[in-house]
Amino acid sequence: MNLPNKLTMARCMMSLVFVVLMSFENLVCYVVAYTLFAVAAITDHYDGRIARKRNLVTNFGKLFDPVADKVLMLSAFLVMIPMEDLRTPPWAIMVILAREFVITGARSLAASEGVVIPANKWGKRKTVFQMIHVFTFLFFAMALLFLRTFEGAAAYVPGGVDSFAVYIGRASLASIVFVAAYTVYSGIQFARINWRLLRLDDL
Repeated sequence: MNLPNKLTMARCMMSLVFVVLMSFENLVCYVVAYTLFAVAAITDHYDGRIARKRNLVTNFGKLFDPVADKVLMLSAFLVMIPMEDLRTPPWAIMVILAREFVITGARSLAASEGVVIPANKWGKRKTVFQMIHVFTFLFFAMALLFLRTFEGAAAYVPGGVDSFAVYIGRASLASIVFVAAYTVYSGIQFARINWRLLRLDDL
């Protein structure tokens, strides 16, 4: 197995460990999980680049690289649902999940006919928005846990920790609704651009 494929498989394993660690409401587990997610995100950026640069593109990589990407992001979204402070509605994650599976399926359909559909600017922005949301609000979740664990630090928060948590919850809810809406929009743009290429007119 070449290096890019090893990075892809490592990302899948890190996603699993990330979910396990985030299931414990413990500050150390949160910090380790957050760091692990960051490392996994970095492998997402570099495995494809290394494969193309070193001419190591394989069918295994074509199949599992996008799957590993989706597993990583959806793992993060799923662990955020039970966090009451973040107010993540399950319907928003379901919308994101549906879009990702539909687009991945469409790409697989095109690949089976020898057609490669590259990521467009809407898809790239969608990924950026999703990453920003996850990194930002998982950080705030850690911050809230820290403040509740160390009451001395909480004394320095204007209005108290509970007031701070309310603002975080509102911001998180607004952010995930925007991310879900933009994810759907990017999917619509994908369909608009590739409708004929995928021969979806043949109903």
